Amino acid sequence: MNILNLGELTPERFLAEYWQKKPLLIRQAFPDLQPVIEPDELAGLACEEDVESRLVVQSPDNDDWALRQGPFDEADFATLPPSHWTLLVQAVDHWVPEAAELMAQFDFIPSWRRDDLMVSYAVDGGGVGPHYDNYDVFLIQASGRRRWEIGGRFDQHSPRRKDAPVMILPEWQAEEAWTLEPGDMLYVPPQVGHNGFAIGDDCITYSVGFRAPSHGEIMRHFTDFVGERLTGEDRYRDPDLQLPERAGEIGPDAILRLRTLLERYCRDEDLLGDWFGRYMTEPKYPELEQAPETPADREELLAFLASGGSLSRNEGARLAWRRNGERWQLFADGQAYEGDARQGPLFMSICDGGGLDLGDADNRDFAIDLLTALINQGVLYADEP
Repeated sequence: MNILNLGELTPERFLAEYWQKKPLLIRQAFPDLQPVIEPDELAGLACEEDVESRLVVQSPDNDDWALRQGPFDEADFATLPPSHWTLLVQAVDHWVPEAAELMAQFDFIPSWRRDDLMVSYAVDGGGVGPHYDNYDVFLIQASGRRRWEIGGRFDQHSPRRKDAPVMILPEWQAEEAWTLEPGDMLYVPPQVGHNGFAIGDDCITYSVGFRAPSHGEIMRHFTDFVGERLTGEDRYRDPDLQLPERAGEIGPDAILRLRTLLERYCRDEDLLGDWFGRYMTEPKYPELEQAPETPADREELLAFLASGGSLSRNEGARLAWRRNGERWQLFADGQAYEGDARQGPLFMSICDGGGLDLGDADNRDFAIDLLTALINQGVLYADEP
Protein backbone atom coordinates (compact mmCIF):
# COMPACT_ATOMS: atom_id res chain seq x y z
CA MET A 1 0.00 0.00 0.00
CA ASN A 2 1.24 3.51 -0.81
CA ILE A 3 1.83 5.46 2.41
CA LEU A 4 2.28 9.24 2.44
CA ASN A 5 5.25 10.54 4.44
CA LEU A 6 5.28 14.31 5.07
CA GLY A 7 8.83 14.11 6.41
CA GLU A 8 9.39 16.41 9.37
CA LEU A 9 5.99 18.02 8.89
CA THR A 10 2.87 16.99 10.74
CA PRO A 11 -0.46 17.36 8.92
CA GLU A 12 -1.27 20.19 11.34
CA ARG A 13 1.91 22.08 10.43
CA PHE A 14 1.33 21.54 6.73
CA LEU A 15 -2.17 23.01 6.96
CA ALA A 16 -1.02 25.94 9.10
CA GLU A 17 2.10 26.87 7.12
CA TYR A 18 1.57 25.72 3.53
CA TRP A 19 -2.05 24.94 2.65
CA GLN A 20 -3.21 27.67 0.22
CA LYS A 21 -0.18 29.73 1.22
CA LYS A 22 3.01 28.58 -0.49
CA PRO A 23 4.43 25.66 -2.52
CA LEU A 24 6.19 22.78 -0.86
CA LEU A 25 8.50 20.09 -2.22
CA ILE A 26 8.68 16.85 -0.24
CA ARG A 27 11.35 14.42 -1.34
CA GLN A 28 10.26 10.78 -1.08
CA ALA A 29 6.79 11.61 0.15
CA PHE A 30 5.95 8.11 -1.11
CA PRO A 31 9.23 6.25 -0.50
CA ASP A 32 7.92 2.89 -1.71
CA LEU A 33 5.50 4.14 -4.35
CA GLN A 34 3.73 1.35 -6.19
CA PRO A 35 2.19 2.37 -9.54
CA VAL A 36 -1.60 2.50 -9.44
CA ILE A 37 -1.79 2.01 -13.21
CA GLU A 38 0.63 0.93 -15.96
CA PRO A 39 1.18 3.03 -19.12
CA ASP A 40 -0.62 0.58 -21.42
CA GLU A 41 -3.57 0.45 -19.01
CA LEU A 42 -3.68 4.25 -18.96
CA ALA A 43 -3.74 4.31 -22.76
CA GLY A 44 -6.53 1.74 -22.65
CA LEU A 45 -8.57 3.96 -20.33
CA ALA A 46 -8.06 6.88 -22.74
CA CYS A 47 -9.73 4.78 -25.44
CA GLU A 48 -12.91 4.35 -23.39
CA GLU A 49 -15.97 6.42 -24.27
CA ASP A 50 -16.82 7.25 -20.64
CA VAL A 51 -13.31 8.37 -19.66
CA GLU A 52 -12.22 12.01 -19.97
CA SER A 53 -8.81 12.20 -21.65
CA ARG A 54 -6.65 14.64 -23.64
CA LEU A 55 -3.51 14.65 -25.74
CA VAL A 56 -1.38 17.80 -25.69
CA VAL A 57 1.28 17.99 -28.39
CA GLN A 58 3.89 20.74 -28.63
CA SER A 59 5.99 21.49 -31.68
CA PRO A 60 9.49 22.27 -30.31
CA ASP A 61 10.45 23.98 -33.57
CA ASN A 62 7.88 26.80 -33.54
CA ASP A 63 6.24 26.45 -30.10
CA ASP A 64 2.86 25.57 -31.58
CA TRP A 65 0.45 23.63 -29.37
CA ALA A 66 -2.27 21.17 -30.32
CA LEU A 67 -5.00 19.70 -28.13
CA ARG A 68 -6.96 16.56 -28.96
CA GLN A 69 -9.84 15.20 -26.88
CA GLY A 70 -10.46 11.50 -26.29
CA PRO A 71 -11.59 8.83 -26.65
CA PHE A 72 -8.61 7.71 -28.70
CA ASP A 73 -7.66 4.55 -30.55
CA GLU A 74 -4.40 2.78 -31.31
CA ALA A 75 -3.90 4.77 -34.50
CA ASP A 76 -3.87 8.02 -32.51
CA PHE A 77 -0.95 6.82 -30.41
CA ALA A 78 0.89 5.30 -33.38
CA THR A 79 1.09 8.67 -35.16
CA LEU A 80 2.48 10.68 -32.22
CA PRO A 81 5.91 12.34 -32.59
CA PRO A 82 8.93 10.97 -30.71
CA SER A 83 8.94 13.81 -28.15
CA HIS A 84 6.97 16.71 -26.64
CA TRP A 85 3.57 15.15 -26.08
CA THR A 86 1.50 14.32 -23.00
CA LEU A 87 -1.50 12.08 -22.40
CA LEU A 88 -3.76 13.22 -19.55
CA VAL A 89 -6.48 10.99 -18.14
CA GLN A 90 -8.93 12.47 -15.65
CA ALA A 91 -10.57 10.79 -12.63
CA VAL A 92 -8.47 7.61 -12.73
CA ASP A 93 -9.57 6.98 -9.14
CA HIS A 94 -13.11 6.44 -10.47
CA TRP A 95 -11.93 3.41 -12.44
CA VAL A 96 -8.92 2.01 -10.57
CA PRO A 97 -9.34 0.95 -6.90
CA GLU A 98 -5.61 1.38 -6.21
CA ALA A 99 -5.88 5.02 -7.28
CA ALA A 100 -8.74 5.57 -4.84
CA GLU A 101 -6.55 4.10 -2.08
CA LEU A 102 -3.81 6.60 -2.96
CA MET A 103 -6.31 9.45 -2.67
CA ALA A 104 -7.20 8.26 0.83
CA GLN A 105 -3.68 9.19 1.95
CA PHE A 106 -4.83 12.81 1.90
CA ASP A 107 -7.49 12.34 4.57
CA PHE A 108 -6.00 15.20 6.59
CA ILE A 109 -8.02 17.33 4.16
CA PRO A 110 -11.82 16.78 4.24
CA SER A 111 -12.71 14.03 1.79
CA TRP A 112 -15.56 16.09 0.33
CA ARG A 113 -12.93 18.61 -0.82
CA ARG A 114 -11.10 16.03 -2.93
CA ASP A 115 -11.91 16.06 -6.63
CA ASP A 116 -10.03 13.36 -8.50
CA LEU A 117 -6.71 11.81 -9.46
CA MET A 118 -5.46 12.81 -12.89
CA VAL A 119 -2.64 10.76 -14.38
CA SER A 120 -0.35 12.14 -17.07
CA TYR A 121 2.07 10.16 -19.21
CA ALA A 122 4.71 12.16 -21.08
CA VAL A 123 7.66 11.48 -23.35
CA ASP A 124 10.79 13.65 -23.36
CA GLY A 125 9.88 17.35 -23.31
CA GLY A 126 6.18 16.64 -22.85
CA GLY A 127 4.12 19.04 -20.76
CA VAL A 128 1.19 21.45 -20.94
CA GLY A 129 3.16 24.69 -20.67
CA PRO A 130 3.30 27.27 -17.86
CA HIS A 131 -0.15 27.72 -16.32
CA TYR A 132 -2.00 28.07 -13.06
CA ASP A 133 -4.95 26.27 -11.48
CA ASN A 134 -7.73 27.69 -9.32
CA TYR A 135 -7.44 24.79 -6.91
CA ASP A 136 -4.82 23.08 -4.77
CA VAL A 137 -2.89 20.23 -6.34
CA PHE A 138 -0.41 17.62 -5.14
CA LEU A 139 1.91 16.47 -7.96
CA ILE A 140 3.35 13.02 -7.29
CA GLN A 141 6.09 11.66 -9.50
CA ALA A 142 5.30 8.01 -10.18
CA SER A 143 7.98 7.09 -12.75
CA GLY A 144 10.59 8.81 -14.86
CA ARG A 145 11.62 12.39 -14.10
CA ARG A 146 9.86 15.70 -14.47
CA ARG A 147 11.27 19.21 -14.13
CA TRP A 148 8.92 21.56 -12.27
CA GLU A 149 9.23 25.34 -12.30
CA ILE A 150 7.30 27.57 -9.90
CA GLY A 151 6.50 31.21 -10.71
CA GLY A 152 4.40 34.00 -9.21
CA ARG A 153 0.67 34.28 -8.66
CA PHE A 154 -1.74 34.73 -11.55
CA ASP A 155 -5.45 35.34 -12.09
CA GLN A 156 -8.01 35.94 -14.83
CA HIS A 157 -6.41 39.29 -15.66
CA SER A 158 -2.97 37.78 -16.32
CA PRO A 159 -1.85 37.68 -19.97
CA ARG A 160 -2.23 34.35 -21.73
CA ARG A 161 -1.51 33.08 -25.19
CA LYS A 162 -4.52 33.45 -27.48
CA ASP A 163 -3.07 31.21 -30.18
CA ALA A 164 -2.86 28.08 -27.97
CA PRO A 165 -5.72 25.63 -27.29
CA VAL A 166 -4.59 25.25 -23.68
CA MET A 167 -4.10 28.01 -21.13
CA ILE A 168 -0.45 29.10 -21.34
CA LEU A 169 1.14 32.03 -19.53
CA PRO A 170 3.33 33.90 -22.06
CA GLU A 171 5.17 36.10 -19.55
CA TRP A 172 6.70 33.21 -17.65
CA GLN A 173 9.65 33.56 -15.32
CA ALA A 174 10.53 30.68 -13.04
CA GLU A 175 11.38 31.60 -9.47
CA GLU A 176 12.30 28.09 -8.31
CA ALA A 177 12.83 24.79 -10.08
CA TRP A 178 13.32 21.15 -9.08
CA THR A 179 13.66 17.80 -10.82
CA LEU A 180 11.31 15.26 -9.26
CA GLU A 181 12.22 11.59 -9.03
CA PRO A 182 9.78 8.71 -8.38
CA GLY A 183 8.23 9.13 -4.94
CA ASP A 184 8.78 12.91 -4.77
CA MET A 185 5.77 15.22 -4.38
CA LEU A 186 5.21 18.92 -5.03
CA TYR A 187 2.30 20.84 -3.50
CA VAL A 188 1.08 23.90 -5.45
CA PRO A 189 -1.51 26.30 -3.98
CA PRO A 190 -4.25 27.91 -6.10
CA GLN A 191 -3.19 30.54 -8.65
CA VAL A 192 0.52 29.81 -8.27
CA GLY A 193 2.09 29.48 -11.72
CA HIS A 194 3.84 26.21 -12.49
CA ASN A 195 5.41 24.54 -15.50
CA GLY A 196 6.33 20.89 -15.73
CA PHE A 197 8.04 18.97 -18.52
CA ALA A 198 9.39 15.44 -18.81
CA ILE A 199 13.10 14.76 -18.75
CA GLY A 200 13.39 11.58 -20.73
CA ASP A 201 10.60 9.15 -21.56
CA ASP A 202 8.23 7.13 -19.36
CA CYS A 203 7.34 10.15 -17.21
CA ILE A 204 4.19 9.51 -15.17
CA THR A 205 2.78 12.09 -12.77
CA TYR A 206 -0.23 11.77 -10.48
CA SER A 207 -2.16 14.98 -9.82
CA VAL A 208 -4.43 15.01 -6.76
CA GLY A 209 -6.85 17.90 -7.29
CA PHE A 210 -9.43 19.45 -4.98
CA ARG A 211 -12.92 20.82 -5.46
CA ALA A 212 -12.99 24.61 -5.23
CA PRO A 213 -16.28 25.96 -6.60
CA SER A 214 -16.23 29.62 -7.61
CA HIS A 215 -18.31 32.15 -5.74
CA GLY A 216 -20.45 32.45 -8.85
CA GLU A 217 -21.09 28.69 -8.89
CA ILE A 218 -21.91 28.71 -5.18
CA MET A 219 -24.36 31.59 -5.49
CA ARG A 220 -26.11 30.18 -8.57
CA HIS A 221 -26.44 26.69 -7.13
CA PHE A 222 -27.60 27.85 -3.70
CA THR A 223 -30.19 30.28 -5.04
CA ASP A 224 -31.51 27.58 -7.39
CA PHE A 225 -31.73 25.18 -4.44
CA VAL A 226 -33.61 27.72 -2.31
CA GLY A 227 -35.83 28.85 -5.19
CA GLU A 228 -37.00 25.30 -5.88
CA ARG A 229 -38.23 25.05 -2.29
CA LEU A 230 -40.25 28.29 -2.22
CA THR A 231 -43.78 28.91 -3.41
CA GLY A 232 -45.21 31.70 -5.50
CA GLU A 233 -46.71 33.13 -2.31
CA ASP A 234 -43.27 33.88 -0.84
CA ARG A 235 -43.13 37.49 -1.98
CA TYR A 236 -41.35 40.78 -1.37
CA ARG A 237 -43.44 42.65 1.21
CA ASP A 238 -43.30 46.15 2.69
CA PRO A 239 -45.98 46.61 5.38
CA ASP A 240 -43.83 49.45 6.81
CA LEU A 241 -43.90 51.38 3.53
CA GLN A 242 -43.59 55.15 3.94
CA LEU A 243 -44.76 57.83 1.53
CA PRO A 244 -41.88 58.28 -1.00
CA GLU A 245 -40.49 61.69 -1.90
CA ARG A 246 -40.00 60.47 -5.50
CA ALA A 247 -42.01 57.53 -6.79
CA GLY A 248 -39.20 56.28 -9.05
CA GLU A 249 -36.52 56.03 -6.34
CA ILE A 250 -35.37 52.71 -4.88
CA GLY A 251 -34.63 53.90 -1.40
CA PRO A 252 -32.36 52.48 1.29
CA ASP A 253 -35.41 51.08 3.10
CA ALA A 254 -36.14 48.83 0.11
CA ILE A 255 -32.54 47.60 -0.01
CA LEU A 256 -32.68 46.87 3.72
CA ARG A 257 -35.83 44.76 3.26
CA LEU A 258 -34.15 42.89 0.40
CA ARG A 259 -30.97 42.25 2.41
CA THR A 260 -33.03 41.01 5.37
CA LEU A 261 -34.90 38.63 3.06
CA LEU A 262 -31.69 37.18 1.60
CA GLU A 263 -29.95 36.95 4.96
CA ARG A 264 -32.86 34.92 6.32
CA TYR A 265 -32.00 32.09 3.94
CA CYS A 266 -28.23 32.38 4.36
CA ARG A 267 -28.58 32.27 8.15
CA ASP A 268 -30.79 29.18 8.06
CA GLU A 269 -28.19 26.64 9.15
CA ASP A 270 -30.35 23.63 8.30
CA LEU A 271 -31.05 24.94 4.82
CA LEU A 272 -27.45 25.96 4.17
CA GLY A 273 -26.02 22.69 5.50
CA ASP A 274 -28.51 20.57 3.58
CA TRP A 275 -27.65 22.37 0.34
CA PHE A 276 -23.88 22.33 0.89
CA GLY A 277 -23.76 18.61 1.66
CA ARG A 278 -25.71 17.79 -1.47
CA TYR A 279 -23.67 20.20 -3.59
CA MET A 280 -20.22 19.07 -2.49
CA THR A 281 -21.07 15.40 -2.99
CA GLU A 282 -22.57 15.73 -6.46
CA PRO A 283 -20.92 13.12 -8.72
CA LYS A 284 -18.20 14.31 -11.05
CA TYR A 285 -19.83 12.49 -13.96
CA PRO A 286 -23.57 12.38 -13.20
CA GLU A 287 -24.30 11.03 -16.66
CA LEU A 288 -22.60 7.72 -15.81
CA GLU A 289 -25.22 5.26 -14.59
CA GLN A 290 -23.96 3.41 -11.51
CA ALA A 291 -27.19 1.84 -10.32
CA PRO A 292 -27.38 -2.00 -10.61
CA GLU A 293 -29.46 -3.48 -13.43
CA THR A 294 -31.46 -5.48 -10.92
CA PRO A 295 -32.45 -3.49 -7.79
CA ALA A 296 -31.27 -4.89 -4.49
CA ASP A 297 -33.81 -6.32 -2.08
CA ARG A 298 -33.43 -5.77 1.67
CA GLU A 299 -34.10 -9.43 2.47
CA GLU A 300 -31.42 -10.54 0.02
CA LEU A 301 -29.04 -8.01 1.55
CA LEU A 302 -29.75 -9.30 5.05
CA ALA A 303 -28.97 -12.85 3.95
CA PHE A 304 -25.85 -11.70 2.10
CA LEU A 305 -24.45 -9.88 5.14
CA ALA A 306 -25.40 -12.74 7.47
CA SER A 307 -23.40 -15.13 5.29
CA GLY A 308 -20.28 -12.97 5.70
CA GLY A 309 -20.66 -10.85 2.58
CA SER A 310 -19.27 -7.31 2.56
CA LEU A 311 -19.97 -4.05 0.75
CA SER A 312 -17.60 -1.54 -0.85
CA ARG A 313 -18.14 2.02 -1.95
CA ASN A 314 -18.11 2.78 -5.64
CA GLU A 315 -14.71 4.23 -6.56
CA GLY A 316 -16.33 7.39 -7.90
CA ALA A 317 -18.79 7.91 -5.03
CA ARG A 318 -18.69 11.16 -3.07
CA LEU A 319 -19.73 10.87 0.56
CA ALA A 320 -19.96 13.17 3.58
CA TRP A 321 -21.88 13.41 6.82
CA ARG A 322 -23.12 16.30 8.92
CA ARG A 323 -24.35 16.63 12.49
CA ASN A 324 -26.61 19.44 13.66
CA GLY A 325 -27.69 18.81 17.23
CA GLU A 326 -29.65 15.57 17.29
CA ARG A 327 -30.14 15.65 13.54
CA TRP A 328 -27.66 13.70 11.41
CA GLN A 329 -27.41 13.65 7.63
CA LEU A 330 -25.55 11.39 5.21
CA PHE A 331 -24.82 12.87 1.79
CA ALA A 332 -24.13 10.45 -1.04
CA ASP A 333 -23.65 11.56 -4.64
CA GLY A 334 -25.87 14.60 -4.15
CA GLN A 335 -28.61 12.80 -2.21
CA ALA A 336 -29.37 13.36 1.48
CA TYR A 337 -30.40 10.71 4.01
CA GLU A 338 -31.77 11.72 7.41
CA GLY A 339 -31.07 10.17 10.78
CA ASP A 340 -30.40 10.93 14.43
CA ALA A 341 -27.65 10.24 16.93
CA ARG A 342 -28.35 6.48 16.79
CA GLN A 343 -27.42 6.46 13.10
CA GLY A 344 -24.31 8.63 13.54
CA PRO A 345 -21.83 5.71 13.80
CA LEU A 346 -23.37 4.13 10.68
CA PHE A 347 -23.11 7.36 8.68
CA MET A 348 -19.49 7.85 9.72
CA SER A 349 -18.50 4.26 8.92
CA ILE A 350 -20.03 4.53 5.43
CA CYS A 351 -17.98 7.67 4.73
CA ASP A 352 -14.78 6.25 6.24
CA GLY A 353 -14.90 3.26 3.91
CA GLY A 354 -13.99 0.77 6.62
CA GLY A 355 -16.18 -1.81 8.27
CA LEU A 356 -19.87 -0.87 8.51
CA ASP A 357 -21.21 -0.07 11.98
CA LEU A 358 -24.79 -1.34 11.78
CA GLY A 359 -25.49 -0.49 15.41
CA ASP A 360 -27.66 -2.45 17.79
CA ALA A 361 -30.76 -4.47 16.97
CA ASP A 362 -33.05 -1.42 17.29
CA ASN A 363 -31.08 0.32 14.56
CA ARG A 364 -30.68 -2.70 12.27
CA ASP A 365 -33.81 -2.11 10.17
CA PHE A 366 -32.77 1.49 9.48
CA ALA A 367 -29.26 0.36 8.53
CA ILE A 368 -30.46 -2.33 6.12
CA ASP A 369 -32.94 0.04 4.47
CA LEU A 370 -30.23 2.68 4.05
CA LEU A 371 -27.66 0.24 2.66
CA THR A 372 -30.24 -1.13 0.23
CA ALA A 373 -30.98 2.41 -0.97
CA LEU A 374 -27.26 3.15 -1.39
CA ILE A 375 -26.74 -0.03 -3.41
CA ASN A 376 -29.66 0.86 -5.67
CA GLN A 377 -28.26 4.38 -6.04
CA GLY A 378 -24.92 2.93 -7.14
CA VAL A 379 -22.97 4.28 -4.16
CA LEU A 380 -22.23 0.85 -2.68
CA TYR A 381 -21.80 -2.56 -4.28
CA ALA A 382 -21.38 -6.13 -3.08
CA ASP A 383 -17.79 -7.42 -3.15
CA GLU A 384 -19.12 -10.69 -4.56
CA PRO A 385 -22.44 -11.74 -6.11
